Amino acid sequence: MISRIDLRGDAFPADGVDRDLLPRAELDVEAALETVRPICEDVKHRGTAALIDYAEKFDGVTIDRVRVPAEALTRALQELDPKVRAALEESIRRARLVHGAQRRTDHTTQVVPGGTVTERWVPVERVGLYVPGGRSVYPSSVVMNVVPAQEAKVGSMAVASPPQKEFGGLPHPTILAACALLGVDEVYAAGGAQAVAMFAYGTEECRPVSMVTGPGNIWVAAAKRLLKGRIGIDAEAGPTEIAVLADATADPVHVAADLISQAEHDPLAAAVLVTDSVDLAEAVEKELERQIAATKHVEDRIAPALSGRQSGIVLVDGIEQGLQVVDAYAAEHLEIQTADAAAVAARVRNAGAVFVGAYAPVSLGDYAAGSNHVLPTGGCACHSSGLSVQSFLRGIHVVDYTREALAEIAPHVVTLADAEDLPAHGAAVRARFDWTVPGS
Repeated sequence: MISRIDLRGDAFPADGVDRDLLPRAELDVEAALETVRPICEDVKHRGTAALIDYAEKFDGVTIDRVRVPAEALTRALQELDPKVRAALEESIRRARLVHGAQRRTDHTTQVVPGGTVTERWVPVERVGLYVPGGRSVYPSSVVMNVVPAQEAKVGSMAVASPPQKEFGGLPHPTILAACALLGVDEVYAAGGAQAVAMFAYGTEECRPVSMVTGPGNIWVAAAKRLLKGRIGIDAEAGPTEIAVLADATADPVHVAADLISQAEHDPLAAAVLVTDSVDLAEAVEKELERQIAATKHVEDRIAPALSGRQSGIVLVDGIEQGLQVVDAYAAEHLEIQTADAAAVAARVRNAGAVFVGAYAPVSLGDYAAGSNHVLPTGGCACHSSGLSVQSFLRGIHVVDYTREALAEIAPHVVTLADAEDLPAHGAAVRARFDWTVPGS
């Protein structure tokens, strides 16, 4: 079911691992741009009417408004299974502990007597938070989007999630309940590229936002790319992925279970095992067959995900090579299941989130570790971070100099302005003095 890539011996690249050697889902966001462009333009010009039309076209539902009524949010929370509510409340509590510690404080540096630079951290004024609602329901993504935005003190936030036919054109009630639990009362029944366009341009019902965050499918990713600049975005999230770096000490039951747990998201989900143990690889292959036979979502998600080009077992000669492979892969989720896992994990350079040892599965991070599960995919972890409080903050430098402090540095400013052939820059300094700047 799952393929192998053998990088042992001479097969291991002498000049470093090229990420193109490794399994990866095909995600042609560039091609999807031409599909989402007219959708976004339509929402820009027709607003709510366009969203209502797309709800019927893409979601198969007839709605007369996009904003979710307040009473629907209240009812969803009242009818929420008490066990699910308790689990969400604990997830929220843990997420607040972690994200609350990420808050930044203003810092002032005295550069010279009379000259200071203060870095102020200012939250984005208004954000749009996208919560998927296709093959599965993701109230956990409500938590992961809303908590860091709230901890950053964002003043205004709105959630969008696709309308569901079985719930009368509203988003899934568990998503609505999670919003109500977090005190978010602005929720829209909109999905895909049209939801991103709604946030970017605004409609009769929804004011435009400054930033859009949250995971989504290829159409959401393409709309984010198209509208980036008009709005800020967190990342162009693609299909979910897991990489497991494991040696002979790993339990194949755990490894197989974790690979399957990500494969059940989507037929394009990626599941990759990197190991120096052929015995472990063989045992995991057998465990995959055994465990898949006892689970659901096999034909439509798990089987195509594990057998696709995006998944595989990569054989290496040792953990040193394994580290090079996982750093080149830059996984959204990386599990370390090796001897001395903490020490190995400390050497990882590229990953959205790292899960250390046998008792920190990705599923824990998805729901209740306290970490965030909105993470960079498709190798973007080599340059991007997961969603956090910092995602919703902007650093603003405040420069405060006295006349004397400016006079001290003025000759250097004028010299650099002249070196760049920008004499008016120097003149702007001279204009503040009724005498020639010394040395100018």
